[in-house]
Amino acid sequence: MLSIGHRGAMGHAPENTLASFNQALALGAQAIELDVRCVDGRLLVFHDETLDRTTNGTGLLYAHSVTQLRRFDAGEGQPIPFLEEVCALVDRRAAINIELKDAASVPAVVALVVRCWQQGWAQNSLWLSCFSHEILQQIRACHATVPIGVLVEDRVGPAIELARQLRAVALHPSRKLVTRELVERAHHLNLAVYVYTVNEPEEIGRLRQWGVDGVFCNYPERVREVAAGLVVK
Repeated sequence: MLSIGHRGAMGHAPENTLASFNQALALGAQAIELDVRCVDGRLLVFHDETLDRTTNGTGLLYAHSVTQLRRFDAGEGQPIPFLEEVCALVDRRAAINIELKDAASVPAVVALVVRCWQQGWAQNSLWLSCFSHEILQQIRACHATVPIGVLVEDRVGPAIELARQLRAVALHPSRKLVTRELVERAHHLNLAVYVYTVNEPEEIGRLRQWGVDGVFCNYPERVREVAAGLVVK
């Protein structure tokens, strides 16, 4: 089962920072998940619409220029990183799941993914995901084969239908939605199942027994420990 570091290793380091992604790699994550927003044409790795929770700034992210945003402390002295910086840090050592938080990111993210392929990244090591069905449709319209993961927190049926229509590679359901039957249904449609956000070893173990392909975890080492049989049931 794939260990996907949620916003890096946010249980250990400030989320969505280079320090967090580096920690995730050190803890054995086979993939990392991050969030992207487009400001001034640049791709910033950031989750919220506002700065208050994760930085020493305040107000809307989009109310600031990229130059201003890069001056804020995103935790332990870390700046808000550019997506290009994260790709350079990871450098094909792990897969990257890029969750798009706005429609403006679509062309720039797809272009970056294509550049990464040209630099030797495997096509299946970069996935684009989103909760918005409209943004996912824009991604597919922008590129015919870029790997897509459909995020879903409710209404599984429409999400699965969209995944089929877009030729997605994965379904990313909330942990609250997952059943053995859902995993079997997704696999029947050749969809991998990556579940968010699962931190308790017992639950990770149960999902593994159900055949889940990977979990997003704030503590990536826990997934590896379960897979290695270090956690019972």
